[in-house]
Amino acid sequence: MCGIVGYIGHQNALPILIGGLKRLEYRGYDSSGIAYKNGNGIEIYKTKGRIRELEEIVPFPYEDANVGIGHTRWATHGAPSTTNAHPHCVGGVAVVHNGIIENYREIKSRLIAEGQTFNSETDTEVVPQLISWNMKRGLPLYESIVESISTLKGSFALGIMSESDPAILYAAKKGSPLVIGYGEGEFFFASDIPAMLSHTKRFLFLQDGQICTITAAKVDIHSFGQHEPAEKEQSIVEVDWTAAMAEKDGYPHFMLKEIHEQRRAVEDTLKEWNDCSEKLFEDLKLTLKNTFGLRRIHIAACGTSYHAALVGRYVIEELARIPVSVEIASEYRYMKPIIEHDTLFISITQSGETADTLAAQREAKCKGARTLTICNVVGSTASREADLVLYTRAGPEIGVASTKTFTSQMAALCLLASGLALKRGRLMNGELKVLMSQLLKIPELIEKVMKKSGEIEALAATLINARDFLYLGRGVNYPIALEGALKLKEISYIHAEGYPAGEMKHGSIALIDEAMPVVALAPMNSHFDKILSNIEEVRARGARVIVVTDEPGAFSHKADDVVVVPSAHPLFSAFVTVVPLQLLAYHIAVLKGCDVDRPRNLAKSVTVE
Repeated sequence: MCGIVGYIGHQNALPILIGGLKRLEYRGYDSSGIAYKNGNGIEIYKTKGRIRELEEIVPFPYEDANVGIGHTRWATHGAPSTTNAHPHCVGGVAVVHNGIIENYREIKSRLIAEGQTFNSETDTEVVPQLISWNMKRGLPLYESIVESISTLKGSFALGIMSESDPAILYAAKKGSPLVIGYGEGEFFFASDIPAMLSHTKRFLFLQDGQICTITAAKVDIHSFGQHEPAEKEQSIVEVDWTAAMAEKDGYPHFMLKEIHEQRRAVEDTLKEWNDCSEKLFEDLKLTLKNTFGLRRIHIAACGTSYHAALVGRYVIEELARIPVSVEIASEYRYMKPIIEHDTLFISITQSGETADTLAAQREAKCKGARTLTICNVVGSTASREADLVLYTRAGPEIGVASTKTFTSQMAALCLLASGLALKRGRLMNGELKVLMSQLLKIPELIEKVMKKSGEIEALAATLINARDFLYLGRGVNYPIALEGALKLKEISYIHAEGYPAGEMKHGSIALIDEAMPVVALAPMNSHFDKILSNIEEVRARGARVIVVTDEPGAFSHKADDVVVVPSAHPLFSAFVTVVPLQLLAYHIAVLKGCDVDRPRNLAKSVTVE
């Protein structure tokens, strides 16, 4: 959840650390801090609040320092405060940490009994305390670090520096993401690629159980407890993301920029397979033999990715006629799933590092399922551990509320469904070409919806005082109702519920009155007459009705507000109905004065359970 960054090299570390933390602020932003070596030991500055508060307390002009570490926090243990902010420094050893140390109470009690004094409420402080204690026992620094981290339970990505080794940084990983950036005569580490994009495009993803020593000249990677380099050769990945992709590019917020980037993100995800037949399956290593015999597909994901999975279920079952179950990953990992013969497990994760989704993938693989991950980050843990990978091409997403990765995930799932249908004989080549021609129109249709932003902003201005919303959809648009409600909750803090429209009469209709706006998704499809009836039921209870549709004439006397979207193939209508809901949530949040890119209590990448 938190973000860590480190630098060693020939440049001044301070602007690199602060710039990196700004690009990681989506991971947590209740406090932050940096530690660096200035020739007189370790200097530490940390504070409660955003990175801009940290910038105010760091002396400027910056001191000359070529080595440093930094941290932006999403609090788990101890309230946000300067004392609980990282880095934590004990005995000349400074540490930044992303993750959770599950046995910290046991370690803390033991160290207090040994005479160590603690200053914070965090679980992280046990790490420098352990290292310092081991050094007091006579162990050299590296051995003290390895001995200390070998006793930790839980998940961690650690950045460590010490006064006794002024030209070395240490980084270690177990469960939480950590990426090494390779420069010329300089190296970086961070929780995510965007922190380093201004300086390098060459990265190595540390694996669980690895520790590295980093100097300005080289990186040495070892396994915990071993002095020899790790046996498995690891490759450096060169990404095609640019630094500009991680900047606002003139937009007031990352979220709005990323909403507008959806045409490009979906287009890029689709275009690698726009012949959409054999190449897709060559890349995925899916053959006639192992697709025709598929008996069931399990999909697990969290949050917005879970909603994409629900869309995928409708499309896969419709086209390929394979039974699909969709589970919330945090439930799947504990539900003792029944994995039948010839089951394909699909994980969906933007970062490829979501803790619950990774655990679900590992559980499925352990029980014999073939695993496929849909993710946005080349070299991420999910992509390394899965049998098969289908990458989305959304580029870095900085806004905490996912938008372009959602539509890119839907695009990937539609590709997968189409290909499965072809391989299983449910679609002939000619039918597939017709279907794909409709799918390839989606980026252009998304662009048309973007032109509604001003209209939706005016609508949002009339809704900012509402306390509750209800979103209704049927079929493939039911998950879009869930997603629209989630977006509004996440960034405007207005309570909202997404419901299958036919289920409304079984409870939620009791909530409807003139104070509750109801957003109904009503594209022309086989459910159209049914959703019309549901809208009539809502109007009869006095609610304000907002309809998203491609058939505006049907609602001239049935809706208070109509947002008209272009017509799309019924299976792909979710791409055009979700965009107005993203824009509506965005504009309501902005008009309410909310921080849309960094909503309270949330972080972008949930790397702890």
